[in-house]
Amino acid sequence: MKNIIASLVLGFALLTSSHAAEADNKTAEHLQTVSVTIRSEGQFSNGEGSGVIFTRKNSKGELVNFVWTAAHVIDNLRKERQVLVNGAKKTIVEFKDPMIVKEIRQNGRTVGRLQMDAEVLKYSDADDGHDLALLRVRKTNFVTDTVTFYLDDKIPGLGTDLLHVGSLLGQMGANSMTDGIYSQHGRLIKSLNKFVFDQTTVNAFPGSSGGGVYTKGDAKYIGMLVRGAGETFNLIVPVRRMKEWAKKNDIEWALDPSKPMPSAEELAKLPIEDTGGKDDKGDAGKKVHTYVETNKMFPFMLRVTPKTKQLPLIIGPSIIDTEPLNPTNFRIKTIK
Repeated sequence: MKNIIASLVLGFALLTSSHAAEADNKTAEHLQTVSVTIRSEGQFSNGEGSGVIFTRKNSKGELVNFVWTAAHVIDNLRKERQVLVNGAKKTIVEFKDPMIVKEIRQNGRTVGRLQMDAEVLKYSDADDGHDLALLRVRKTNFVTDTVTFYLDDKIPGLGTDLLHVGSLLGQMGANSMTDGIYSQHGRLIKSLNKFVFDQTTVNAFPGSSGGGVYTKGDAKYIGMLVRGAGETFNLIVPVRRMKEWAKKNDIEWALDPSKPMPSAEELAKLPIEDTGGKDDKGDAGKKVHTYVETNKMFPFMLRVTPKTKQLPLIIGPSIIDTEPLNPTNFRIKTIK
């Protein structure tokens, strides 16, 4: 009798273990499908970060793929131009298309890559805003799968097991999966408008910026990785903050599938840039210093490749035109 009971217990344990392994494989496969590399080819540098795909169906029955990433991943694509409207000057903000890169694997080997252009629909900058950007892949039916956001009001507890999928070290580390735990809620960086960040211990490297962090149990997106002070000390924009920003800007449909998606015509009217808590008052020079110090302590997890004959990662009077001294007007000069 004892042998029978022992055999039943062992069989149940093996069955449970098998089901758990199968669930883990499905989670990994799903997160691989919805994760992409974001490439931004700017005038002075190329950047590589990460993004996650949220898929909706339009009125024609086509799948439209939206991509969430960090604003600083694409800020080198931003430009301004002045136009006259009824005799008054108006500033138009435009973005060059970033590139969405998805790796294809078969039988344990990378066999190719798919590259798609995407347009920037919404942007809130890293210093004065929320460091969030929403993109739309220009090709329909690019990916059929979609990320699931954690939309509950209750914040996941400290110690919750987490996963991160991102392009660690850029394209060469595309869709790398790491794990960790939820290590703290509500970190504040006063220089960044006192916006709330959460802290995790998932491994992250340059290229992780914009990548998703998920609950390990059900693969729900709980935040976007944006900054770090070491491989396992990193800060995320929590999804509760993303929800607030989305609600303020009428884009809740980009997080919640129960919200109706606007038409293409309505999306075209969506103002691109949200200035967040932007405040031009005060000492501009002091603001620049504060931003620089913040970025030293909690640098962006972005992989940057300088283009020939310039040093965009060095901040100094020899390469930065600070006239006027305003962080929004910084221009990197080419070294002759």
